[in-house]
Amino acid sequence: MRCQEAAIITLYFNRLIFLTVENTQIDKIDLADCYFMNNLSVPNSRFSYPFATLQQIARDILAHAKQGGATACETNVSDGFGQTVTVRQKAVETIEYNRDKGLSVTVYIGQKRGNASTSDFSPQAISDTVSAALSIARYTAEDDCSGLADADLLAQTFPDLDLYHPWDLPVEQAIQQAKDCEQAAFAVDKRITNSEGASISVGETQFVYANSLGFMGGYPLSRHSMSCVAIAEQGDSKQRDYWYSVARDAGDLEQIEQIGRQAGARTVSRLGAKKIATCDVPVLFEAPVASGLIGHFASAVSGASLYRKSSFLLDSIGQQVFAPDIQIRDLPFIPKGLASSAFDDEGVNTSERHVVKNGVVQGYFLGSYSARKLGMKTTGNAGGTHNLTIENGAPMDFAAMLKKMGTGLLVTELMGHGVNSVTGDYSRGASGYWVEDGEIRYPVEEITIAGNLKDIFRGIVAIGNDIVIRGSKQSGSILIDRMTIAGG
Repeated sequence: MRCQEAAIITLYFNRLIFLTVENTQIDKIDLADCYFMNNLSVPNSRFSYPFATLQQIARDILAHAKQGGATACETNVSDGFGQTVTVRQKAVETIEYNRDKGLSVTVYIGQKRGNASTSDFSPQAISDTVSAALSIARYTAEDDCSGLADADLLAQTFPDLDLYHPWDLPVEQAIQQAKDCEQAAFAVDKRITNSEGASISVGETQFVYANSLGFMGGYPLSRHSMSCVAIAEQGDSKQRDYWYSVARDAGDLEQIEQIGRQAGARTVSRLGAKKIATCDVPVLFEAPVASGLIGHFASAVSGASLYRKSSFLLDSIGQQVFAPDIQIRDLPFIPKGLASSAFDDEGVNTSERHVVKNGVVQGYFLGSYSARKLGMKTTGNAGGTHNLTIENGAPMDFAAMLKKMGTGLLVTELMGHGVNSVTGDYSRGASGYWVEDGEIRYPVEEITIAGNLKDIFRGIVAIGNDIVIRGSKQSGSILIDRMTIAGG
């Protein structure tokens, strides 16, 4: 790589320490029963540590905790690396490498809890970290809801979910791909005069979770992405927009040129944006922002919000919260899923389940602590949701969604955080397009959309089949029957 091509090169490497440690056994841990998904297929050379080293560190932590007086202990040990290349205006702007590692320790002395963490894997640092967690636990108050997950709920079966796909992407090739992506955006229209760059990222990690009940599990993961941000000008109007793709397997990413073209086309389409008068009309949330609506629901029925009574959906199990044809499911076993997992952050078995069926709430998202606070049982959601999806009986394509809306607002971008989790009041800055007779007429900006999430959920009249998967919540476009638009 020529020196003048790289404006900034940043390197982040943690000190590499390969440990030789005794094979100290922990009560109740049978290595034959431990689960290490895909371990044999993972080349050790890709990570800073062999997977076996992470296993041994976890065993050593449990042994140190027991020797120090802990009645229970859990730990998470991880090791990963990444590479990101960003190109702007045909020149390399940044090349970033990172190698990260870390471990966290949670100990219990009765029902007193202490936690400590470190990025140093040396034997002395591991011992010191466990000692720090024990010291914290001795000075904390007892909490009758604290403790490990119930032993009978820990995962026993571990399907191969195909979550690890290493991507051997030389820097030179990543630079060329980023350049191709950006140039595809510029080629869309001569009014695209600038960009905030195109980026290609590679990310891989491996982890081990273990606890003193005998559970030990872990596996490697990958997460790769491509993105592009374009800027267009026309007279006094200047607009920006973007597009990106993320996947476990680089082969599942959208085509490089398509990402650039999408970013360019979306940017140009926003030129000449207008304000609109205040009105009450149907609102269509485009798929990339529609998933945020599911996120607000998931947050409202998650354990911490419920036991703190800071949710607008308290005591909602059995209640009609959504329109009658709406189904929401948690699907942890989707192959290559961005939020797939055979067990949650506490080792608890995950399961496919209907969270909302025919518009009625069937259950919450709980870890062990919040479940105990509520007098319930964990749902295997310590750490969050698992590929949460929303659908109705007859998903439509995007054109049909516009036709069904008739006249209203298509929202493609949301700004601000105007959501009251206690009342459900919703008010967000937005931009998008005005639609008449099922056709997009012109772009709009500097508006606010408002309503209450209870009304919004009940007012869902259609869901699109244009699903964009970028995280743990997945949705097509969502059409709401009516919201208030505050314009200029």
